[in-house]
Amino acid sequence: MGEKRTVYMDHSATTYVRKEVLDAMIPYFTEHFGNPSSIYGIARDSKKAIDIARGQVAKALGAEPDEIYFTSGGSESDNWAIKGIAYANRKKGNHIITTKIEHHAVLHTCQYLEKEGFTVTYLPVDQYGLVDPADLEKAITGKTILITIMYANNEIGTIEPITELGAIARKHKVYFHTDAVQAIGNDPIDVKTQNIDLLSLSAHKFYGPKGTGALYIRKGVKIDNLIHGGGQERRRRAGTENIAGIVGCGRAIELATADIEGHNMRIRALRDRLMKGILAKIPNARLNGHPEKRLPGNINISFEFIEGESMLLWLDDEGICASTGSACTSGSLEPSHVLLATGLPVEISHGSLRLTLGDVNKEADVDFVLEVLPKVVSRLRDMSPLYQKSGKEGGCNVQ
Repeated sequence: MGEKRTVYMDHSATTYVRKEVLDAMIPYFTEHFGNPSSIYGIARDSKKAIDIARGQVAKALGAEPDEIYFTSGGSESDNWAIKGIAYANRKKGNHIITTKIEHHAVLHTCQYLEKEGFTVTYLPVDQYGLVDPADLEKAITGKTILITIMYANNEIGTIEPITELGAIARKHKVYFHTDAVQAIGNDPIDVKTQNIDLLSLSAHKFYGPKGTGALYIRKGVKIDNLIHGGGQERRRRAGTENIAGIVGCGRAIELATADIEGHNMRIRALRDRLMKGILAKIPNARLNGHPEKRLPGNINISFEFIEGESMLLWLDDEGICASTGSACTSGSLEPSHVLLATGLPVEISHGSLRLTLGDVNKEADVDFVLEVLPKVVSRLRDMSPLYQKSGKEGGCNVQ
């Protein structure tokens, strides 16, 4: 018997570390191990490496180096942005605006702040997961201090009208934060032209190391610290710096943003072929998210009459790595809050599958999934009493 094939299509959950990134990191585990807070030579080498990485991240975002603060990842960056703005501006107001489809790092932080006396408005989205800028403008009050809306959704891939939303926030003099964890390397970002005051990112989503991220904080933004202690990160984020991780983050974002258009053209072609093939081969399936305004590698499809968890197990048995949605909730039996917010019924949302393509994927991977997935869905439906009663065999698909 030959070795079982592995097809990785869960790049929104995490990516591998590129060789160029790992090569840049390794010296900072060994010879360049000095603490950047010390004053001798090997410590200065570490500090210089952090400064270079800070410049790489800033360049990728259209920011200034002293507006970049390194963190442990997207969740910490989201928490810092939201709690930091809330506590620092409490005398001005206590109202925060977000959406119903945010990552739980944002939603749970907002829910925590509600217990602290803040009020939160959760904006609705349309059937594609898009926020209506008019809804945002209507929600702003004299007490609104922060608007936090994700750049691109991690489950359905929909890209929000960030520039327009940011312009509304700027007009009303309200701080605007975006969780751009899924967007880096997939959509060109310029924090200045897009009216972004704070932006969260995480290196492991763009072929960098896990456990390292950053928060962009525009100069002049009034924000409290989240982590207290030493004077690292210009006295804004305490804790000895993860030098190797920071170096990896800088190199990874440099590579990820070097040719976004070329990257997207290749990934989008694979995605579209896979997406069209699934919808053509499998009846009673529907595409979730916007058909065009979406991340280049994202496919999210719901299959009626089956459970997503069962589908994942069968696909895994065939060597296909996929997801039912956010990796942070993949062990949960709760229906996706994102799909429910788009108006998808609970019973259909349970049968959703997220395939996210990346640099490792080739045409042969698409062929393999198109060969395996229809068989998996068919087998699961054959075991489903609901499918037998539905009379929908061979029904048409919704796009």
